[in-house]
This record gives sequence, C-alpha cells and structure tokens, in this order.
Amino acid sequence: MALPSELRMSDPAVLIATFFGVGALPKAPGTWGSAAALPVGVALFLAGGPWAVAASATVTFFIGWWATARVLEQTGGGDPGYVVIDEVAGQLMVLAIVPPDVTHVAFAFVVFRAFDILKPWPIGWLDRNIHGALGVMVDDIAAGALGALVIGLGGLVILAYLL
Repeated sequence: MALPSELRMSDPAVLIATFFGVGALPKAPGTWGSAAALPVGVALFLAGGPWAVAASATVTFFIGWWATARVLEQTGGGDPGYVVIDEVAGQLMVLAIVPPDVTHVAFAFVVFRAFDILKPWPIGWLDRNIHGALGVMVDDIAAGALGALVIGLGGLVILAYLL
C-alpha cells in the first residue's frame, strides 16, 4: 500500500505509525503489521519475560496513539491501512501470555487476527464509535485483550481438566 504523497518516512511519526514501513507493504498491511510484531514479542519475552512484552504493548499503545494522531493530522483522518502500529500493540498483548515457541506464537497470531478482522463485541462497537487516533488504536487493543483473555481462559480450562 503506497503512502500518501504528504507523508515522509523521515518523519518519526510516520516511521512509528507504519512500524518502520511495514504498513506500506502491498496487500494486507494489518496482517503484515501483526506478523512483524511476532519476532519483537518473542525477543522481549526471552529478554524479560511476559511482563516485558506487556509493558511493551502498553508503551506501543501510547507512542502509537501519538504517531497516529500526527499522521491523521497530515492526511485528514480515517483509519488508513498503512497505519499498523495498532496491530503491533494488539499483537504484543496476546504474545504476553504465551510461551515463545512456534506453536504458541502462531496460535496467538491467528487468535489476534481473527478478533481484529471479525470484530466481535465490544471490538466492533469500539471501532464504530471511537474516532480519531484513539479509535484507530483502541479496537486493536481490545482485540489483543480479548485474544489474551480467551487464550488464558482456555489454558485454565485445560489445566483444570488435567488436575
């Protein structure tokens, strides 16, 4: 997806909002943004555990909100596909609760993408009713939170069954 002519990759807000240009990749920028978050989440988990990933998701949300606001000021608003920092923040939320192995990370990716695309309640409500930079960010944070909740509850059910 090409960036609008008024945006420059030399602008820190554009770099952040597009997650260093990932959002400018052709076709399915949200999926590319989520995929780009995977090695970051795994590295953070290995370096500092789940709390490091969760803290990174929080920091990414706030920095992403700022960057997205700057980009929307330059382009006139909406929820442009090339802004993928929201997917990165949401994906990191789900990665915070899974072990950093291929199976769990792949499952976290699929669960997050499913919630982000299908937008069940409350994600869809947030997407329709909160606008601007916060609106761009918050539905993906909700998808990440719901994904983490579903995976976490599923793990508890399995653990209870085994005990």
